[in-house]
Amino acid sequence: MDSTRHRRPDAERFWERHYRTRRTWGTRVNPLLAEIAAPLRSGTALDLGCGAGGDAIWLARQGWHVTAVDISTTAVERVRERARDLGVADQVATEQHDLARSFPSGEFDLVSALYFHTPFPLLRSRVLRTAARALRPDGLLLIVDHGSTAPWSWNQDPDIHYPTPHEIAAELDLDPAHWSVARADTPRRLATGPAGETATVIDNVLLVRRSAG
Repeated sequence: MDSTRHRRPDAERFWERHYRTRRTWGTRVNPLLAEIAAPLRSGTALDLGCGAGGDAIWLARQGWHVTAVDISTTAVERVRERARDLGVADQVATEQHDLARSFPSGEFDLVSALYFHTPFPLLRSRVLRTAARALRPDGLLLIVDHGSTAPWSWNQDPDIHYPTPHEIAAELDLDPAHWSVARADTPRRLATGPAGETATVIDNVLLVRRSAG
């Protein structure tokens, strides 16, 4: 999809620099995504801000058909290459979007928005509400946010506030007749950074389900 008219040059340049220097691609899945998706019947998934592609590639290898979306040309191209190298190219579609301006079309059984943060202006709640509306009946929207600052994070602001899962749910303001909160918690885990360093981090997890009716 050609979404050049929807791009913000500063945001795109920032994320291009970020991913051009990345050394590993499509090698690790987020453990929370694996925990939640593993018992599900495979279907269609949307990976918002796919980045290095570890989640999209993992889902494809579990039988999902995945649309992987990122603002970075480098990220999109390398995820596509990685999917081809691993023999799942027919299950991974890549699209370049600035989600502040455009959103992929289609309906999905699972939408994944993991660490969907940016230093640029973004009406995040609007994007996530759009994602919730893109769910099929009984579909899941998984939002995993940072609950603490990792040593390798691009955002080292000591005064940053990480919204809790319940605060995020309140911001989304979804109609409870059509969407319900299936999970809202703040687990801790040992994480590994891009250079192999480790640290204990907090994740803010919100799982939203669209009603089957």
